[in-house]
Amino acid sequence: MKIVVVGAGAIGGLLGSFLQKSGEDVTFVDINKEHVRVIQSAGLSVVRPNGTEIFKVQATTDIKEAGRPDLIIFAVKAYDNQQAAEDCLKIVGPDTTVLTVQNGVGNVDTLSAVLGRDRIIAGTTAFGCTVLGPGKIQPSEQGSISIGELDGRITARLQNVVDTFAKAGVEMHMSQNVDSLIWTKLLVNVGINALGAITLLTNGQLLEYGETAALQEAVVQEGAAVAKAKGIAFMVDDILEHVRGVARGTYNNKASMRQDIERGSRTEVLAINGAIVAAGKELGIPTPVNETLTKLVKAIEKRGKL
Repeated sequence: MKIVVVGAGAIGGLLGSFLQKSGEDVTFVDINKEHVRVIQSAGLSVVRPNGTEIFKVQATTDIKEAGRPDLIIFAVKAYDNQQAAEDCLKIVGPDTTVLTVQNGVGNVDTLSAVLGRDRIIAGTTAFGCTVLGPGKIQPSEQGSISIGELDGRITARLQNVVDTFAKAGVEMHMSQNVDSLIWTKLLVNVGINALGAITLLTNGQLLEYGETAALQEAVVQEGAAVAKAKGIAFMVDDILEHVRGVARGTYNNKASMRQDIERGSRTEVLAINGAIVAAGKELGIPTPVNETLTKLVKAIEKRGKL
């Protein structure tokens, strides 16, 4: 299968490395010139506890050089969705499938408006990954991917994508309720990302302080109230305990939003905590804690790297 990874940072780089290792034809596309230069010259370095793997994979900053793919893995930051989707129009063919496993909500709507809803498969990943520098990432040791068609059908193309990742050794799950899948992951990000970015605590440390544990509970409860009003059920029985379980299970991880803050980069807070605030306003549901955290993260963004 010819695969183009658009946004070859942490998760995009990791998923592309899995597929390249299993023999798929993978090309990375990224706007970070230094990241691409290092991958072109030295390969993508994936740092693991037992050593570093080097993946010699094609990489470019010019999406037109990627050719026409069977599958696009769309892994850019949410704020780059519109431009990246428009760039994808330069390479999509009549049978190209686009898979998004991005954080936050609203990604599917943006991609659908530009590329066509019938192309899109959506899902989430339980992998964590840190960018250590240009051309170098460090993933969590465990993780999985859950994906589904937007209309809930189990199609041949969905099965093909699942089989392709499974051949690469990735634990895969098919979902017939993508909204539930995305909102369950959204609440995990709501409960961890902004707090990690503001406090610079690891995921697990957020549970060790009464103040951050209380804030986590508050933002998750606000998000759950919004989801209930929208008629969205979660994939788990107790969403707060699920968030806490993820935080414990990724104890030493730096949340992706914290990594953005440490680099002095823009964050996806508007697609995560900010999305809860926006939906709450539409539905008449108060979300004061999410609103406060969103404003704090945006202020830290404006301050820039210390």
